[in-house]
Amino acid sequence: MKKPVREIFRRLAARSQDRAMPGSAPGMPITWVADPFKMLISTVLSQRNRDESTHAASRRLFERYDTAEKLAAASLQDVEELIRPVNFHKGKAKAIVEISRILVERHGGKVPRTVGELDSLPLVGRKTATCVLSYAYDLDFICVDTHVHRISNRIGLVATTSPERTEEELMKVVPRELWKSVNELMVRFGQEVCTPLRPKHDICPIREFCDLYQAEKDDRA
Repeated sequence: MKKPVREIFRRLAARSQDRAMPGSAPGMPITWVADPFKMLISTVLSQRNRDESTHAASRRLFERYDTAEKLAAASLQDVEELIRPVNFHKGKAKAIVEISRILVERHGGKVPRTVGELDSLPLVGRKTATCVLSYAYDLDFICVDTHVHRISNRIGLVATTSPERTEEELMKVVPRELWKSVNELMVRFGQEVCTPLRPKHDICPIREFCDLYQAEKDDRA
C-alpha cells in the first residue's frame, strides 16, 4: 500500500518542536549548523554518543578551536580533555585533529562539498557526509542513520537491508523539499517513540500507517 508520505511527516513535525541535528540535544538548539567545519566535527563527535554529551563537548571544543587551522595545530591531549564526555574520546580526538590537518593541507581549510571527498576523511562515512552536505551546505541529501533506517522499514516506506539502500529508496518516495526533514524528525521520533526494542504504539501519531503496528494488531486479533 502506498504510504501518505506528506501526512506522515506532517504528523511527525506536529508531534514535537525538537529537531535533531548532529551536535544538538533536546532543548539545546545547535548554533553552528551554518558552519561546515563545525558541523563536520560535531557530527563525528556525535557517532555512537548521547546528544547531551556531544553538545557539551562540541561547545567546549569550539570555544577554543573554531577553525580547521586552529584545530590542526592543537595539542592532542588538550583536545582529548575538551571532548572527554563523548564515547571513544581518544580515537575521536585523533581523528578530528587529522581531519583538520587534511582540510588545511588539501582543501585550503575548507570542508569539501562532495560525498566522495568527505568520505575519504577519518571517521567520516556516508551518513556523516550527507548530514554535512544537507545541513551546512543546504544540498539535497537524505541523511540516513540507524533511526531513519529502522523507522523507514518499520513503517513500510522502504524495504531495505542497509542504510545506503534506504537512502536510495527514500529519495524515490519522499518529496525533495522534505529530504532534510527526514533525519531531523525521525531521529527524535526514534529516540522518544519508535524505540529500537519496544516502540510505543500507544502514543505514536502515525501508527495507522505503520506496517509493524498493523502486523502486531493482526497477531493480537
